[in-house]
Amino acid sequence: MKRLPRREDVRNVAIIAHVDHGKTTLVDAMLKQSGTFRDNERVMERVMDRLDLERERGITIMAKNTSIHYRGIKINIVDTPGHSDFGGEVERVLKMVDGVMLLVDASEGPLPQTRFVLRKALELNLPAIVVVNKIDRSDARPQEVVNEIFDLFIDLDAGEAQTNFPILYAISRDGIAKRQLDDESGDLRPLFEQILETIPAPQPLLENKLQILVTTLDYNDYVGRIAIGRIFSGRVSVGDDVSVCKLDGSLEKTKITKLYAFEGLKQKPINEASAGEIVALAGIEGIFIGETVTDAEDPAPLPPIHVDEPTISMIFCVNNSPFSGREGKFVTSRHLRSRLDKEALGNVAIRIAETDVMDSFKVSGRGELQLAILIEMMRREGYEMQVSKPEVITRNIDGKRLEPMELVVIDCPDLFIGVVTEALGRRKGKMTKMINHGGGRVRLEFEVPSRGLIGFRSEFLTDTKGTGLLNTLFLRWGEWLGEISSRLTGALVADRVGSATSYALYNLQERGELFIRPGTPVYEGMIVGENARDVDLDVNAIKEKKLTNMRASTADEAIRLVPFRELSLEQALEFINDDELVEITPESIRLRKRVLQSNQRARRKPE
Repeated sequence: MKRLPRREDVRNVAIIAHVDHGKTTLVDAMLKQSGTFRDNERVMERVMDRLDLERERGITIMAKNTSIHYRGIKINIVDTPGHSDFGGEVERVLKMVDGVMLLVDASEGPLPQTRFVLRKALELNLPAIVVVNKIDRSDARPQEVVNEIFDLFIDLDAGEAQTNFPILYAISRDGIAKRQLDDESGDLRPLFEQILETIPAPQPLLENKLQILVTTLDYNDYVGRIAIGRIFSGRVSVGDDVSVCKLDGSLEKTKITKLYAFEGLKQKPINEASAGEIVALAGIEGIFIGETVTDAEDPAPLPPIHVDEPTISMIFCVNNSPFSGREGKFVTSRHLRSRLDKEALGNVAIRIAETDVMDSFKVSGRGELQLAILIEMMRREGYEMQVSKPEVITRNIDGKRLEPMELVVIDCPDLFIGVVTEALGRRKGKMTKMINHGGGRVRLEFEVPSRGLIGFRSEFLTDTKGTGLLNTLFLRWGEWLGEISSRLTGALVADRVGSATSYALYNLQERGELFIRPGTPVYEGMIVGENARDVDLDVNAIKEKKLTNMRASTADEAIRLVPFRELSLEQALEFINDDELVEITPESIRLRKRVLQSNQRARRKPE
């Protein structure tokens, strides 16, 4: 077969790394030094993190495209998420590029998500440039980290060509890259040169036949659905008649009405584009991720994108609590269904399924964090809903019940080795490795079933007094390890509707820990606190002090309440049991019993 000439004026590269190793900061510096912004233009930090949630949490959630020009060559850059819960984003965007830049922290070294993103790149046979970042840290150990990266490549069965990777050292925050640690450098030119040298120029697959693989979907109020993908072969122009090869094998003919290329942070309208370019197409209704846009008369589909299966599921249902509809704009099952369907369009790792119960949907994803981010985005958009406790998805193969197993890497002071090992032991965890670099901190590796990690993060932070770092990665499907004990405490459940009073809460606080403050509206069946014992307790949270005309010396002393615990969304999902739900509205996160009436709950048999 004749090899077609490469397109030397374009490079396509993805930046992959673990969370918080400096990907987005490096992209900032690349954009600034390539002249993308005007001299007087005000540019915020982490400019690629456009979602409010990304900026608040300091993590990349959605993969994004940008481009820079260096020495007359256009470099298309894809910024990918570093958390394995958003692995679906990584898997599909790696199809768009010809090489990757692997960023590793000069102190922390390769972590679980580093392994995850690198494994995906090596499976696609993409060449890698390794960038050891944050070499200015006081605890940096760049040479040891380079050795750990070599070990990781070998551990992932990288070929000889793949292990012969170039290494650069960088300080992303200052926009500096160098080939050797003792080199003098004041900018990122060594990195730009290395990209041109290592990342191959794109090569068309077929001659004179259009093939565009759709890897991302966007939406615009004026032009509708926008399909973003890479042109693998041929040329495309505005007004062209094309065929869309659907995932079910059918063909759909349509016309290209708008065509965009990425220039810096903007989508710039263009009239035509050729193989190797990353483009956005408008005007194609009903297109999905993984489909191929190809010639109208002689279609040639590309292989669809394969994404790892979900491991965690939750039930999303309509809010039917006594306070439903007070705070949200979108409260019906129709609203909930359309929003979840829209999410499934652009997020290939999410699955939506109907359930036997009316107004309920089963949503499956990669992990707790991915589903919690979806819930948080929905509540900010004005949705009200109720969600159940996260559950792991199991498989039955050859009569054996299998469950997802996770690799858990913990970095904590050596003082807490015992307490962490005991906590994970209760959750069926098994220690596989312990590394002590000296300096008072130790790295522990465990194999733990995914369900054992539900609710563990907050317990871990408490046990290590906030000093521990916890990272997880899906490892494999393993045999079911038996029952894991859930929450050992009960709940304090309100038995009537009203507003919580200081007097009532003062008398309740000796029973356990409270989740509400005075003045909080409550209803029957709402969980107002955690009982210290392992039984649920119905309590009156709205009781007021009886007024008498007798005056005692202590009658009007100020009531002193212990500070209450305000649960975040993740903490609420971790806290609930199977017979409880989290009620989520734009302004509130409440915990409740599935059955609100206490007399019906008492008669209900355990499942």
